[in-house]
Amino acid sequence: MRRLCSASNLPEAHLLLHRLAQAGIAARVFNEYAQGGLGEIPFTYAWPEVWVLEDRDEERARAILADYERSHSVPETRPCPDCGELNPESFELCWRCGATLV
Repeated sequence: MRRLCSASNLPEAHLLLHRLAQAGIAARVFNEYAQGGLGEIPFTYAWPEVWVLEDRDEERARAILADYERSHSVPETRPCPDCGELNPESFELCWRCGATLV
């Protein structure tokens, strides 16, 4: 059994767990209930961890993790033509002034 990663939160750990399961990789989430210990233990000890059960699956699991991280990277931005505010590329209207983004 090998630790694949620490997730920033429990939903993220389970999203990754399900991606691994879809690829036929057996994995588990540890520290699911450690959030209740915050204040008594260091916060990094309470992060959910995803572990791959079979050592032979680690390389494929790391490739899935890399793909997951790429898909959740910071989106491209574009400036508003009216106010210059940076908006995510998926926006059609500026979040600041409401102008149409071209």
